[in-house]
Amino acid sequence: MRSHISFSELKIWNECAYKHKLVYKDNIKEFLGNEHTAFGTAIHEVCEKSVLGEIDRSFNALNSCFNIKFLEEIKSLTEKNVELNKKLIKDMRTQACTLLPYIIPSLKEYFNEYEVFSAEEELYEVIKNSEKMYKGYIDLVLKTKDGKYHIIDWKTCSWGWGSKKKSDRMVTYQLTLYKHFFAEKHGIDPKNIETHFALLKRTAKSNNAEIFRVTSGPKKTENVLNLLDKAVYNINNNNHIKNRLSCTSGFGCEFYKTQHCR
Repeated sequence: MRSHISFSELKIWNECAYKHKLVYKDNIKEFLGNEHTAFGTAIHEVCEKSVLGEIDRSFNALNSCFNIKFLEEIKSLTEKNVELNKKLIKDMRTQACTLLPYIIPSLKEYFNEYEVFSAEEELYEVIKNSEKMYKGYIDLVLKTKDGKYHIIDWKTCSWGWGSKKKSDRMVTYQLTLYKHFFAEKHGIDPKNIETHFALLKRTAKSNNAEIFRVTSGPKKTENVLNLLDKAVYNINNNNHIKNRLSCTSGFGCEFYKTQHCR
């Protein structure tokens, strides 16, 4: 039995408990990645190394870091026989050139003065009344002069998010869980922690790096912890009921009408 659960696992369980079984218990992986996941991984690499000062912030250094990681990811997908779009790959390399110079300046513009508390910080914290741990990685934590901590999750996207996605319960629950377990790990009052998404946009004509705050108060925290408890209980008790409503929904289940799920 897995000793931990992550947000991505919780999200899949919430979509469909049977899909969760296929992925996490039967270890069946239909989705191996694509150009978009390769782009996201490469951009995250640049974000982490630049905020930590592991590379300088000149355009050439940022672009070199991106291309090395991006092409490494593309090579890995090719070796897995994933069909790729060569034009999209070429376009993404050009789009990265436009995006990269805005990443670090967006932090300065949004937070003014700050210090980097951590990057890619691992959470591995006890879930109350459970034998499972919650596992996650926080992209970036900043501390501002007012003593507040700011949890930031980088999200690569095309042109941006609409208001519906920005307020989507399951999207924002990721930050709520990060805030809760980060507070427990460091013994920090949750009132002194704020959460933000940073959208890094490939095709936007302006506002290429958009940071916005997501509120995560006591009620929302209670709701997501209840969902987490429910997931852990059902996973532990091998309750794998199919959610037929998710088969053709916006989730785009990769197992739909395959040999694994009919």
